[in-house]
Order: sequence, then structure tokens, then C-alpha cells
Amino acid sequence: MSKESFKNSIELELSKSTNELSKKLESSRIDVLEVIPPPETAWEIKDNDSEEFILLGTLGNFSMVKGKAKSKKSFFINLAISSAVSKGVLQNKLRSPLKDDFNKVLYFDTEQSKYHVQRAVKRICTQIDIDVPSNLNTYGLRKSSPSERLKLVEHAIENTPNLGFIVIDGIRDLITSINDEAEASNIASKLLKWTEQYNIHIVVVLHENPGSEKARGHLGTELMNKAETVIALQVDKYNENASIVSAGFCRNKSFKPFAFCITDEGLPQIIDNYTVNMESKKKGFDVLTLSSQDKFQVLEQVFKDEEGFKHSELVTQIKDVLDNKYKGTKGKGQSKIKQLITESKDNGWLIQDGNRQPYKLGILSV
Repeated sequence: MSKESFKNSIELELSKSTNELSKKLESSRIDVLEVIPPPETAWEIKDNDSEEFILLGTLGNFSMVKGKAKSKKSFFINLAISSAVSKGVLQNKLRSPLKDDFNKVLYFDTEQSKYHVQRAVKRICTQIDIDVPSNLNTYGLRKSSPSERLKLVEHAIENTPNLGFIVIDGIRDLITSINDEAEASNIASKLLKWTEQYNIHIVVVLHENPGSEKARGHLGTELMNKAETVIALQVDKYNENASIVSAGFCRNKSFKPFAFCITDEGLPQIIDNYTVNMESKKKGFDVLTLSSQDKFQVLEQVFKDEEGFKHSELVTQIKDVLDNKYKGTKGKGQSKIKQLITESKDNGWLIQDGNRQPYKLGILSV
């Protein structure tokens, strides 16, 4: 190919690229005069005092359920799926008014064995009194790799007719690192693309950091920023048999906290007229309630003269800095400091080259 032909070929490709971008930009332009109907409701919750239904999620958006380990997130997800699969108000609390052409439900579990995923589906069947729901497809993705899980979820979304509601219990398992910014951004972008392109609602489940109410890693931060609703679960500190469901963040009207328990039959049951006390246990200074910037400043002080520390050394060094910086205060014992180290590692503020290797200072992402 001559230099002139090569030059013409490059110019042609650039022209095509420019035209494609122009077309895409024009298709994304918002016309203030266009009549755009509001998004349809995917699921909602009943305020038993006013009998009003409060929006939890709409078609074209995604929501997130977060909570610490053993807060019964998967049992709450069973309630959500039961409401999506059935018609009517589940346990006088949850409802999913999906139309017939958007009533297919997909349920992905990434953590549990095939046996336990089947048990979860059987709980759903019992809740709605249907032996085999025709509009529910369930998949256990535990045996697949993160990249395979992502491809399988995307394939199911693209090839399921009449799809309206999806649950991904274990969104963290669709990526290799919860603190990889590129992976976190990619997953959030996928959720935004899928929900808008197919006019569906997706519910994702993610653990919280130990010692804080923040969803884990860069992934948690990214999803909390993009979600329509964030629902928080926690075990009631006054009753370990009850889990409290509260609104962590809502773009729509917030809902009042409520509680559910697990019956002797192993089914999640919403507790009527349960008094929920959301008062925090924490009073006064607590190192875990410091801002991300303040926590990272403590770590910067620790690593000012040393590149790395073993775990026990790091605990001691952090305590020395805290004792000097926050004199005369409690809330900085070994247990709190160990939780701070775990949180810092999850967030990428502390890094290790391998298991049992010294901790080194990471970065604070803004």
C-alpha cells in the first residue's frame, strides 16, 4: 500500500469514527419537549401506618442490599424474590407490580452450594405457595470463575424474554478484586447499561466492611453512588433473633425500618408491629467513626519512617499514633485497631505482597 493510500485509509477510519460518535451523541441528547413517561415500579414497600406504598425500585435502575455477615441478607433476598415472582402483597409488606410482559425473574447466587441454593428456592416456593414458579429461573454460579460469572449473567439477561426483575446475590464474585477501580467501574457501568437497555430492575447484594456501615471496597463505593436505593440489614442488638431492614439511601421517599425473623420452618417472616430502636451503641470517640481522610492520615503517620510492619507491630504503631493524636479518649483498643486494619486493607489504604507479608501503605482514592 502506498503512503497516499495508507493516509486516505486512516482519514476514512477517522471520519467513520467521528460520524459514529456524532450519531451516538445525538441519540443521547435530552429534548426538553419530549414526553417521557415515568419509570414503572419494580418493587415497593407498604407503610403499615398510612397504608401507602413506598417505592423501592423502578424498571431501568438497580438497588443494593448491604449488611454484615450473618445479618440474613440472603433471607431478605428470598422475600424480595418471592414478592417479584408472585402477585399481591407479600406478608402485608412487599409488592412487585410487574406487568405480564415484564414478569420474568432471574436469581443468581455466587456463594452457596447447589444444595443450599435449591433450599433457598424451595423457601421461595413455600412463601408463595407455588410448587414450581414458571416465571423464575435460578442459577448457582459458585463453580465458575469471576469472568465466567459475568459473562453468564450478561448472557442470561440478553436472552431471557419478558425479563423484569433480577437478583445477583454476591455481586462481588463477578470481579477478581473488590478494590480494583477499573473492575468496580466496569460492573457499575454494566448494571446501568443492562437496566436501561432492557428496562429491568436489578438487586445486588454486597457485604459491609467490618466495623463500619460502608459497603466493601471500591466496588461498594461505586455501587452506592449509582444505586437508586440502598437497603441496609443488621442484627437487632437487643434481639439477636431479629434482623432490622432500614433505608441506607433512597432517591425516592424513604421507608421506616422494620424487622423480620426466621421461623422454626426456616422461613423469613416479617414481624408485625416490631419496635425498632436504631440508636447507635457508639458514644464519644471511636476510631472506626473517623472520616476516611483522618484514618488515612493516621496510617501516613505510622509509615512516616518505616516501609512495612507485621500485623502485631502495626497494631502497636497505630495505637501509639492514636494515643498521641487523640489523648484522653477511649475507643482505640486492640479490637478497634484490628477492625481498622481490616477496613484499611479492604479499601486499599494498606497493601500486602502476600499472606502474612508485612503491611505497606497504600493510597487513598478520592
